Amino acid sequence: MRVLVAEDESRVAEALARGLRREGLAVDVALDGASALLKARLVEYDVVVLDRDLPEVHGDEVCRALAGEQVKLLMLTASGSVEDRVDGLGLGADDYMVKPFAFAELVARVRALGRRSGVARPPVLTLGDVRLDAARREVWRGDRPIDLAPKEFGVLEALMAAEGSVLSSEDLLVRVWDEHADPFTHTVRTTVMTLRKKLGDPPVVVTVNGAGYRI
Repeated sequence: MRVLVAEDESRVAEALARGLRREGLAVDVALDGASALLKARLVEYDVVVLDRDLPEVHGDEVCRALAGEQVKLLMLTASGSVEDRVDGLGLGADDYMVKPFAFAELVARVRALGRRSGVARPPVLTLGDVRLDAARREVWRGDRPIDLAPKEFGVLEALMAAEGSVLSSEDLLVRVWDEHADPFTHTVRTTVMTLRKKLGDPPVVVTVNGAGYRI
């Protein structure tokens, strides 16, 4: 899942980004509304975590501009009044959270919104004898639990969600990594190699020469 955190307090933004990355999400950060709009136009995000009080372009305007598109909007605000919540949802936000909030709840809401973006898919993915529970961060092959690093988990989730379609290295780089990833890196190939080893035989991830990978 690809997420944009739009928050003008840099320490808060980075703390949210670090936490979401630990959950296996690919996260970019925008510190003002103008940057948030630009990034949202360049990258197909699943969810935007949007602080309402952004500089340059107000969060309300960002919300209006992105409402109705495929991306889902989770608006954050310091005001918890009913009127403010109604206003935020009326602007086109898909969900609304009041600061301060429990980080675990934020993760749960982001994941729930992510499942609603694009083509809906179940929270537990199953292909053959491989089962992936995104909410619990668990992967099983048959009766054997598989311990995966965050990027390995993200690659497997993307491939399973593709349901047999081929994803190129560039596709995986966009979906699983963030804006700081080097497009010329071999990190995708290396991650797929370690994922294959952990999943064991018979091989689950297939290389399609000149095209990418599929399950």
